[in-house]
Amino acid sequence: MNKVIHKSGERGYANHGWLDSYHSFSFAGFYNPNKMNFGVLRVLNDDTIAPGTGFDTHPHKDMEIISIPLEGMLRHEDSMGNISVIEEGDIQVMTAGFGIHHSEYNASEEKIGKFLQIWIFPREKGLKPTYDQISIRDLQKRNELFQIVSPTKEDEGAYINQDAWLFLGEYDDGETELYKIRKANNGAYIFVLEGKIEVEDTILERRDAIGISDTDSITIKAKDNSKFLLMDVPMSL
Repeated sequence: MNKVIHKSGERGYANHGWLDSYHSFSFAGFYNPNKMNFGVLRVLNDDTIAPGTGFDTHPHKDMEIISIPLEGMLRHEDSMGNISVIEEGDIQVMTAGFGIHHSEYNASEEKIGKFLQIWIFPREKGLKPTYDQISIRDLQKRNELFQIVSPTKEDEGAYINQDAWLFLGEYDDGETELYKIRKANNGAYIFVLEGKIEVEDTILERRDAIGISDTDSITIKAKDNSKFLLMDVPMSL
């Protein structure tokens, strides 16, 4: 079993006035050769957007882009003609494919917006861009992982063009989860949203993360009432 531990305070940070952004991996002005990616997981940004502001229209290509709102509302508009607002309890997935342009704005003029932005290298390049937005409210469970992204269109959660599975977990203090890796040669990156958990004898607190590979199962114990994101991804690019 291989482990890589990313403590919250070691993340990259950028304050743009309208945007506070913490980077788990090298991104924009933050560069760390030891934090380029975890397998096909390329970006995990923890963003806070000021009211009425956001990202102007910008391009993406050959990347799976996942947005998970944590607080407030995020307005999305893209070159495919999609215009929508997502909030906590929703998830948005885009296959950038051969190229898209999109913008993301805080839909509120009064309240901040918080969301996770995740980029995953795709299984296939040059695909026709696609957009999906779903509610995950009916999938939510307590003391059990619930799947929010899958590589199978008929499965629970939003579809992704990669052999990757994303789960959210909300666990009471003392509860335990034995997670089994979904595919050979995949690893799991676990990011703590709230609380404290123990993953294979490593204690992780709010916004800490651990990447584990070369194993077929992982034991997760809640040391407090906790919420975390688990991403099961291929380790080979």
